[in-house]
Amino acid sequence: MIWPGWSHPTELSASRVVLSLQINGDTDQSMSVAKTSPISPVDPTAAEPFYRQIYKRFRHAIASGLLKPGERIPSARALAQELGLARGTIETAYSLLAAEGYIQARGQAGTIVTPDLRPQPPVAGTKPSPVRGMAAASFRPDSILPFQMGLPALDAFPRKIWARLGARCVRAMQPSDMAYPPACGLQELRTEIAAYLNVSRGISCSPYQVFVTSGYRHTMTLIGHAVLKRGDRVWLEDPGYPHTRKMLEQMCMTAVPLPVDGDGMVISDGVRAAPRARAAVVTPAHQSPLCVTLSLPRRLALLDWAARNDAWIIEDDYDGEYRYVSRPLPALKSLDRDGRVLYAGTFSKVLFPGIRLAYLVVPEAQVERFEQVSEAFATDGPQLTQAIVTAFMKEGHFARHIQRMRKLYAERRDATAAGLESVLGRYMRIDPQPGGMHLVMRLRGTRSDRQLARRMREQGMRAEALRDCVMGGGGPSALLLNFTNIDSRETAENFAQRILRLL
Repeated sequence: MIWPGWSHPTELSASRVVLSLQINGDTDQSMSVAKTSPISPVDPTAAEPFYRQIYKRFRHAIASGLLKPGERIPSARALAQELGLARGTIETAYSLLAAEGYIQARGQAGTIVTPDLRPQPPVAGTKPSPVRGMAAASFRPDSILPFQMGLPALDAFPRKIWARLGARCVRAMQPSDMAYPPACGLQELRTEIAAYLNVSRGISCSPYQVFVTSGYRHTMTLIGHAVLKRGDRVWLEDPGYPHTRKMLEQMCMTAVPLPVDGDGMVISDGVRAAPRARAAVVTPAHQSPLCVTLSLPRRLALLDWAARNDAWIIEDDYDGEYRYVSRPLPALKSLDRDGRVLYAGTFSKVLFPGIRLAYLVVPEAQVERFEQVSEAFATDGPQLTQAIVTAFMKEGHFARHIQRMRKLYAERRDATAAGLESVLGRYMRIDPQPGGMHLVMRLRGTRSDRQLARRMREQGMRAEALRDCVMGGGGPSALLLNFTNIDSRETAENFAQRILRLL
């Protein structure tokens, strides 16, 4: 294993060993150790001698695989200086480890973990570490699989332009750029976002109303701390994005599920069920997951309800740029005349999820409150990343990229739908939809969407079950299939043949 800062691929720095010892130690010590830290990873109050504590922690690190066979460990002098202990204490621990075969001294070449050493298996009854890729089903798997939700066309991202801008930003970096980033986001990026929203989404806002965050979850956390409180009731679309419901639960708020039909969230049901709710979370451009659009009468009804009840509307515009039957619709925020809409946007869908950048536009009257919360929780992303995005937008690459992706996604959506229907037409139908980045594939008969989604995951494909988006887990059976990374009808047909064998 190679750690940053090594002078040799098999040499382990003293500070890295200190950190390993702390992580695996029996005492509760700090895990943020600098190379000259005076903090000792041993427990001075314990009855056990220091050399025994160090010996046991090295042994545990080797047995658990943190230290691998052949890796070089620090000299006794270096580790003694790092830990603030006598050199003889470290030498005693090393001697005991060597006597038991854990380490070998190689003279001037240093001391290494014994090559070909086979660590003992974990003690029976201990919980094994989770295997990568085998975790429970998640809407955010760390992979790239066919039909995987939430991913843009990563193969079409302009990586060369991004790399050039990134290199330029690194070369131009000054010491002041290496300090903590502004709590509300880089001012230049906030300015670019405000200009983009004014033109593309019809949102009239100033840069100081824009708050840069590190993703939708941080955006929701910021909103929760700023304008909501424990016990508040919040309208949610049903079906809807599962993580929104989970976040509200973690903040001790009550979700009020409202049905969704062809015109979006049924506002009248919310007025009857919870007229005094404190907020509503909606995806008006392309409802998540059904992709329908919130109609104008319901947009106006929602705004009227919020104004009359002093409630908040959280507009999650996660992929509003991608509409294929006409120009993208203006955001709900563009109709807000009473300052009740909090507009949440993200770069995850238009750029790539790994960027971990999003933004929130708040009403002018709430700017000071959100500034206070931002200072307290610091939800913005790294300044270097923000600088690259700023350059990407300022030079026009952002707008051009969205235009290219809108055209590409329209083609890939049609190709994917045609490929699936040509093979699976007897067993499914695809909902018509004006935009978005995924298809809703309805299963005919009594087939289970959860079961089919699980089988697809086992075969290296990715799909989400619609019933997992419904509070209570009921409703019709359908799969949510992302099409942005399906490059042709032939590719879609090949995957459809694999799905057919799973039915």
